[in-house]
Amino acid sequence: MSDDDEISQMSAEEQAMMDEWAAMADDGDGEAGGSGDVAMDDEAVETEEDDEGNTRILNQDEIDSLLGFDEDDGDGEASGVMALINSAMVNYERLPMLDIVFDRLVRLMSTSLRNLTSDNVEVSLDQVSTVRFGDYMNSIPLPAMISVFKAEEWDDNGLMVTDSALIYSIVDVLLGGRRGAASIRVEGRPYTTIESKLVERLIHVSLGDLSSAFDPLSPVSFNLDRLETNPRFATITQTGNACVLARLRVDMGERGGRMEILIPYATLEPIRELLLQMFMGEKFGRDSIWESHLTQELYKTDVQLQAVLGEQTLPLGEMLNWKVGDQVMFNTLTSDQLELRCGHFPMFLGPVGQKQGYIAVKIEDYLEPKEDDKQ
Repeated sequence: MSDDDEISQMSAEEQAMMDEWAAMADDGDGEAGGSGDVAMDDEAVETEEDDEGNTRILNQDEIDSLLGFDEDDGDGEASGVMALINSAMVNYERLPMLDIVFDRLVRLMSTSLRNLTSDNVEVSLDQVSTVRFGDYMNSIPLPAMISVFKAEEWDDNGLMVTDSALIYSIVDVLLGGRRGAASIRVEGRPYTTIESKLVERLIHVSLGDLSSAFDPLSPVSFNLDRLETNPRFATITQTGNACVLARLRVDMGERGGRMEILIPYATLEPIRELLLQMFMGEKFGRDSIWESHLTQELYKTDVQLQAVLGEQTLPLGEMLNWKVGDQVMFNTLTSDQLELRCGHFPMFLGPVGQKQGYIAVKIEDYLEPKEDDKQ
């Protein structure tokens, strides 16, 4: 067989195979009702009818909405599949007093940073939210300087993250940079000792203001533990634990940057009841004015005490046979201590004696109330 015959025979076989594949493709399209058109049709929504019924074909916008990637949704809430994924996140309780604490922190920092930099500094609070520790550590834009601080009274830690823009801005301001000029950012190198020391001054001032912001609720001292540039070395709690994240914006003219404060819920546990209050000084229904008035009036109240000289249990029939002149003998001696009662409740013990012609009792011992008396 010549080469031309072999080529023609192979072409015939290939043509037959292509015809068979085309037939199979036509059969598959007929059975699936044109499902291959679902691919990425951005223009229209089609409805085709076949032997099995109607089949809905989604366009690209509906696919994005189903997957939760709808960019037109401006409320910031996830939808579709992303909503199902995020439903695994635990909804932690809201602490109303934290908003007041961070608002107070903003006012204090504005004043403190103005005194530190001798420049017009504006501090604003962008957001207070709840995040998981691991997710936040993975989202920190590097390079950044991570300050690990310790709450002495609560015996736990927190983080204060300063981004590179704020670091270079504060270095430029403290070293006498010109006002109105943007700071020069040098990427790709670690922070120098001078830069670290200048940022450390900023951190000390901010931690002092944070302590002052918590003072009306509970006195606490935040002390800087260490400075880190690698998030792996700044781990203070487990990755799945919930934390409170406060995002602050610091503006110094055309310069500035962001500062973020991360406090785990475990750190705030000692003052959790105080943070659940709706306003400063809430007493959950208690009236301090009425309490003080009641206390003053109780001090003026007269209380009658009865001294029990002796006790004896007798049958009722014997008591009914008593006549004038009968004597009842008690076992109480003059050296015994008498019991003083207020109503039916024993209160004190003391020896008996005489003073200015009256029988008197000296109070020496206090009787603890019994369980039966408390009930």
